[in-house]
Amino acid sequence: MASYAYKAVRNDGKIIKGTLEALNVHDLESKLERTGCEVITAKEKVRSSFFVQKKITRRDLIDYLVHMEQMLGAGVPLIESLEDFREGLEASQLKDVMSSLIDKIESGQTLSESMAAEGNVFTSLMIELVKVGEVSGQLASMFGEMKDALKWQDELIAQTKKLLMYPLFVGVVVFGVLCFMMIYLVPQMTGFIIEMGGELPFHTKLLMSVSDFFVEFWYLVLLTPIMIFLGVKYLLNHNEKIKLVFDKYILHLLGIGPVLKKIILARFATNFALLYRSGIGVLDGLKITQGVVNNQYVEKEINYIYGLVTEGSAISDAFARTNLFPQLVLRMIRVGEQTGGLDKALVNVSYFYNRDVKDSIDKVQSMIEPVMTVTLGLLLGWVMLSVLGPIYDLIGGLQL
Repeated sequence: MASYAYKAVRNDGKIIKGTLEALNVHDLESKLERTGCEVITAKEKVRSSFFVQKKITRRDLIDYLVHMEQMLGAGVPLIESLEDFREGLEASQLKDVMSSLIDKIESGQTLSESMAAEGNVFTSLMIELVKVGEVSGQLASMFGEMKDALKWQDELIAQTKKLLMYPLFVGVVVFGVLCFMMIYLVPQMTGFIIEMGGELPFHTKLLMSVSDFFVEFWYLVLLTPIMIFLGVKYLLNHNEKIKLVFDKYILHLLGIGPVLKKIILARFATNFALLYRSGIGVLDGLKITQGVVNNQYVEKEINYIYGLVTEGSAISDAFARTNLFPQLVLRMIRVGEQTGGLDKALVNVSYFYNRDVKDSIDKVQSMIEPVMTVTLGLLLGWVMLSVLGPIYDLIGGLQL
């Protein structure tokens, strides 16, 4: 959506100037005519290539959901609520999206249909919940449900980043210390040992060989991790089979894998419970939640569950046919299905995973620090033993 600088005349003959966003000049004219103005001149404002529009973040969507929940809950009409939210935004992609939603609704589309046209911004889960709110007349409460779910997801992603970034940071520090010792410190100390002569132990020769490799091929040492990361990322983005294998085995990675699995299943359980509680059927809920797990292996397993339920299997039996869920979760789903309280059972499953994820992240983080400390200590111990040991032997030989 473009921004136009215009000059127009009001019904009372007064000339006004301003800026307004519109799809095209005809759209601009129709918007001004609704306010009692007639366009004299209009010129599209060209955005400078030096400034990139702010992208839509998860926090922006949360602000949008909070605003719509409050405005619709207070009885403010839908279009006025959207316009009020748009007016509070600076020039950004989100402001363009809001303008697009308003235009589509004014042309006769529903809010869910308008959001579906912006599929790169709004997820299928959001669209389905808005559709449910439109049918039931509970649109404000649906926005509230989405707000709570997105806030929870934002916290979960923050915890996941914290889980992954801490060992990555410590690993980079350890790698930096290793490079410093091998490229600068060790050559100076081993040079002194060689000049003094004497027989060198195996671990000292090994240290010197590693140090020589770092000095000779330092560019490979620095570039190899980066190239491996970029190569793996490229393969995961362009090869579905490799992506599937990677997503499967990362869930079994020592320490972090089981926590990542719980995070993914927590996201699935929370969203599935939200959809089912809102009145969306089991099959539709399974189909929609396939897109929120962000793991092809888990997505394939959910699709397998979808196929079993479609063929007539009980929900608990379909869940039990996979290796994703622990017995406690399967028992909760089975009891809920038998008693007619599947919605409550799914909420309990969601609560179970949320609590378990937080506990698991705390445990892993408490384990990472001592493991990294021991690793760094062993590395320093190897260097000191390999360097100082021969020096002590030489000094002892001189005293004799």
